[in-house]
Amino acid sequence: MNRFKLLTMNALTMILILAAVVMVRPVLAQSADGTDQRADLPRVPGTEIVVTAPRQDVPLKDNPAATTVVTEEMIKKGDSKTVAADEALKLVPGVKVDNQADGERVHLSIRGQGLLTERGVRGIKVLLDGIPLNDPTGFAPDMFDVDWATVQRVEVFRGPASALYGGGAAGGIINITTRDGEKDRDKVDASVTAGSYGFWKALAETAGSTGDMTYRVSASRSMGDGYRDHTAYSATNLYGKFRFDPSPKTRVTAIVAGTSFFNENAEGLNLTWLREDRRQANPDANTFNELQRTKRGTLGVSGQTALADNQDLSYSVFYRNWDWKEAVPSSVQHRNYENSGAFLQYTLQLGSPEFKHHLSLGADLEWQNIDDFRRPNMGRAIEGPTIVSDQSIEQSGRGFYLLDRIEMGSQWGAMVGVRSDTMNNKLTDDLKVGGVSLSGKRDFDKTTGRVGVTWNPTQIFGMYASWGQGFMPPATEELANNPAHLGGFNKDLEPATSKGEELGARGFVGDMVAYDVALFHLTTDNDFGRYRVTDRPLETFYRNAGASRRWGVETLLAWYPVKPVEVQLAYTYNNFKYTEIKSLVGNFEDRYMPNAPEHQAYLDVEYRASDRFVLGASGELVSRSYVDQSNQTWAGGYTLLHLRAAYQWSGPSHRGEVSIAVRNATDKEFIAFTEPDPDGNSYQPAATRELFGGIHIWLGK
Repeated sequence: MNRFKLLTMNALTMILILAAVVMVRPVLAQSADGTDQRADLPRVPGTEIVVTAPRQDVPLKDNPAATTVVTEEMIKKGDSKTVAADEALKLVPGVKVDNQADGERVHLSIRGQGLLTERGVRGIKVLLDGIPLNDPTGFAPDMFDVDWATVQRVEVFRGPASALYGGGAAGGIINITTRDGEKDRDKVDASVTAGSYGFWKALAETAGSTGDMTYRVSASRSMGDGYRDHTAYSATNLYGKFRFDPSPKTRVTAIVAGTSFFNENAEGLNLTWLREDRRQANPDANTFNELQRTKRGTLGVSGQTALADNQDLSYSVFYRNWDWKEAVPSSVQHRNYENSGAFLQYTLQLGSPEFKHHLSLGADLEWQNIDDFRRPNMGRAIEGPTIVSDQSIEQSGRGFYLLDRIEMGSQWGAMVGVRSDTMNNKLTDDLKVGGVSLSGKRDFDKTTGRVGVTWNPTQIFGMYASWGQGFMPPATEELANNPAHLGGFNKDLEPATSKGEELGARGFVGDMVAYDVALFHLTTDNDFGRYRVTDRPLETFYRNAGASRRWGVETLLAWYPVKPVEVQLAYTYNNFKYTEIKSLVGNFEDRYMPNAPEHQAYLDVEYRASDRFVLGASGELVSRSYVDQSNQTWAGGYTLLHLRAAYQWSGPSHRGEVSIAVRNATDKEFIAFTEPDPDGNSYQPAATRELFGGIHIWLGK
């Protein structure tokens, strides 16, 4: 297809989206049990949504930022596996999730931030029931602690938010809330799901109250062989959530959690291997038995106390300890982590109804200690007797912020924030090979700001505009992957910085459709790029590779033509280019970023045939994306069809549901994502047709 035709298609797509925006508005729908299913979009007057990701309880219409709220009902529309973030976030525009092994190991990026991270989540603050999953450098090594079957709500705040959460929020915020127990309502439920490629998951959960405490405790176990060779995985999640209300002015929530996760890593394929057998693993993955294993425990307490009618104190503390092991061709690495932190925020409301301030002053403190050693991988992850690296890393992060949300009458509002962050990293080399010490320090600090304004002239239409800065210091993985030695810090890395603007509109027009549209622009400096070195060819290292310019459009539409039918569409247009880049394949200017498709769309249609029977279908479209910065090779785009059905029933003291889901119903072969590897092992094939079935039983009042 020539460039003119491609531009014409882009223009037509944008015209159709904008035309839909000005035509429609939703009516409220109720689920079979009477709960509202539409909290992921602005609702009609009288059903206000409140979001907490901006560190205050803010009505969505008064939040000057692109924010999507995903409800429990929306998560169920992904498919019946409930094991990974890609299922839960399909209907969030601006978010790209790459599922590496048809399981829980994923890449996740917002507006391109974190797009080329080899593992984990970079530049995005991830909170689970108020407890951060990020370490002091802003890196979230995984999302294994999240059992998506127990999640009640996810808030996704898109755009630079370092003024709110520091270096971990250069691209945005993902705020995950699991279900609470209910007062005087005891429940027990269990579910079993099984499907293609050896997958199964079992979940048991109990919730209720005793005295002044409500509780919810869950346990799950999941396993799968994976679509490709050497992609087996298994996970165990234990989670306890206990809420206390010792007085009318104080509420406290305690979290006790344990996670065990294992996955084999098949690595990418080159084009020759891909044509031979797309399900095979990279030969090195089998030879060296590449894998990861995580065992982690978490304790946390968070709460809020009303000091007066206009003063609140919010707080949390947590402690996390885990063991981690990874086998790569050069070595088998072992780490023990101890991660702890605390948060304190004082909020004061003052002024008149015509001009009211919600002023917050807060601090985030976090510490992490890592004991790290490596032995050579002799093959099949068998460790040699010698230690090739033995070191400890001490890290700390301190962030102090001031945030003011201003209500200016009934139509106008504003939010202004400023934050100062300091991050310290100290490495002690306990091995000192050849008498040379690789010990060292890397410290980073930055002050960032954010400002936004909202205008809501009517109850059914509102606009917002914002500007913000992002600060992304080198994370643990980037610092500790040293290309010069097995051990020590990468001393050449500097923080990446960004700044961006956005303009958005939310509202209702007519009686059938709601809309949420955001236009964004973002520039970055000192972007992190990945590269390899010849003597360690299958390890990934990072450097400050250049600068980028990104802009795009994010759209979420909902259409309710008749009461039993719900249609939702998430569409994203991305135009991500490096203005200058040093890459594995050369130095370039004005080139598209790898693994960044211009178009992403997810369309979901659900039909409630009766109070008991529900049918659903989803269409997923992703356009082609370039493999590396040369823009000479690319992975083709694809369109997928997913189908699902569920039958629900209820009795005097129980409810039940049986479900079936078909993912990729047309058996399409496609590439899930690519990586800019110099040896050509860039392609990660995705699963073809998958079938899943499950049963879920709820007992209780």
